[in-house]
Amino acid sequence: MMKILLLEDDKILCNSLKEFLELEGYDVDAAYRGDEVFDLTFDNQYDLYILDVNVPEVNGFNILRALREAGDDTPAIYITALTDINSISKGFNAGAEDYIKKPFDPEELALRIKSRFQQKEKLIHYKDITYNPSTKIIKKGSKTIGLGEVQLNIFHLLMLQQDKIVDSYTLMDFLEQPSANALRVNLTKLKSKLGIEIKNIRGQGYMIESV
Repeated sequence: MMKILLLEDDKILCNSLKEFLELEGYDVDAAYRGDEVFDLTFDNQYDLYILDVNVPEVNGFNILRALREAGDDTPAIYITALTDINSISKGFNAGAEDYIKKPFDPEELALRIKSRFQQKEKLIHYKDITYNPSTKIIKKGSKTIGLGEVQLNIFHLLMLQQDKIVDSYTLMDFLEQPSANALRVNLTKLKSKLGIEIKNIRGQGYMIESV
């Protein structure tokens, strides 16, 4: 049975969601304050976090960021009334896989869980690196590695296209100020951070060869 940690400071909403998800067949632990999450995750292992943002003690962004820094890569969905782009960006930067704006239909939440987290995820391996293209989580050995958006997008495409040349101009589309030099700088940083080999195919592009 899939085990879920639900953080929501509105007790009526929290209890309603908990009851709904349990009827859907999930095992749900509920928390009303941010600090309760750390106690629960210390004692239990979860398959999914559902986190509100504006909660007492520690907000949802900081909770997930702390969990990710501790090597916890459990998938997470934010549920929040915050709708501005900056807040949504903060949520994904903290390590969330999905974001649902309040108010929402509980059926929508159930569909998001089923579509994103119950399907078998295909992992990509390279040397001691394991990459989940669905969650974009990178592990080097047992350690989770964080990358900035630009380098993560470049890495993602190269990993999906292992043994195939990716055109330089396609990779440069990920850069804020595209140029061959800027691309080389980002590729060099990628190689240094992850210990990977990225082959330069002169006049064509770059590729990661499977090993």
